[in-house]
Amino acid sequence: MTTVLTTSQTNTPAGFIDLGSGDPPFSLLPLELIRNAAEIRLAGDDPALLQYGAEQGDGYFRVALADFLSRGYGLPVSPEGLLVTNGVSQGLDLICTLFMRPEDVIFVEEPSYFLALRIFADHALRIIPISTDEDGLVIEDLEEKLAEFRPKFLYLIPTFQNPTGRTLSEERRRRLVSLSRSHDFLILADEVYHFLSYTNKLPKGFAAYTDFENVISLGSFSKILAPGLRLGWIQAHPEKIRCFSACGLLDSGGGLNPFTSAIVRGILETGALEKNIAKLVSIFSSRVVMMDSLLRQHLPDVNYSVPQGGYFFWVSLPGQVDAEEFQKKAEMFKVGFRAGVRFSSQGGMRDRIRLSCVFYSPEEIETGILRLKQCLDEG
Repeated sequence: MTTVLTTSQTNTPAGFIDLGSGDPPFSLLPLELIRNAAEIRLAGDDPALLQYGAEQGDGYFRVALADFLSRGYGLPVSPEGLLVTNGVSQGLDLICTLFMRPEDVIFVEEPSYFLALRIFADHALRIIPISTDEDGLVIEDLEEKLAEFRPKFLYLIPTFQNPTGRTLSEERRRRLVSLSRSHDFLILADEVYHFLSYTNKLPKGFAAYTDFENVISLGSFSKILAPGLRLGWIQAHPEKIRCFSACGLLDSGGGLNPFTSAIVRGILETGALEKNIAKLVSIFSSRVVMMDSLLRQHLPDVNYSVPQGGYFFWVSLPGQVDAEEFQKKAEMFKVGFRAGVRFSSQGGMRDRIRLSCVFYSPEEIETGILRLKQCLDEG
């Protein structure tokens, strides 16, 4: 009987190495940390965590989150500029529900996070791609598209982008904010990888620009603590936050995830989250170095840039190799990845693949790369 390992994204047969997985590894999910935080919170006499929560999110939790973000971003963050969500995906869906109508035009990076594209498709939005290069979104292409279209928002992952691993430069961030004001469109900055930096060189997050009402930063505990918590936040101008707080979803159901946020609050207040992030950065950065070495040694004909943070290598296959066809063949060698076409809103990127350097152990990563080599060598 085949043993199946169930993850949040895939059902992976025993012995199969899916180097495309965007999940954090099971071995680094901090069960003991969360268990202890839950025991401390549940040992108290305050039943408020079991009640409908305040629409914006529990005030004590938002204070703790604001303190954490202030330290992490190196700038003051106010609890009044934060709204608790069930994660970035739910935040994006809420934004689309409140501010968009079917056939509204939006801009996205090319390539972009494929599951965000799914959310936009659910809302029947018209997607216009903006090209990217090694420094992220190409502002000149954005300006050309703005002469032709009036987007409601631009969605981007500015830091350690999924799937490319690239980071939008500081200069381009400033120019983008300026363009959003002059052309009156929202910036939705998905900053889920911002704190997983393997270098000290990091531009300011878009949270630094939320004094402007057209900038919205989305964050999550999925990559820095545990995705099963389904806990995240929207950071925006307080006027924009009031628009979210007054919506029918929160008016009816109350704040999102008050129980979980009450538990995570203790992890924030004790500084345990910073320690967990430091542990992840140490382990993941070593795996980046190792995957880079393995790719150079065993797949010298592929092209990529070494990510300075986050999860992913964005790899160009040699020659005329089609990634989807290559993926079918790779499955026979018990190795997987994500084909680049999944990240394109236009059906492009057919010679690209996304590899993750975090889910598997170093030994498993090496085995996976060797299987990819064998698959490529056999044509």
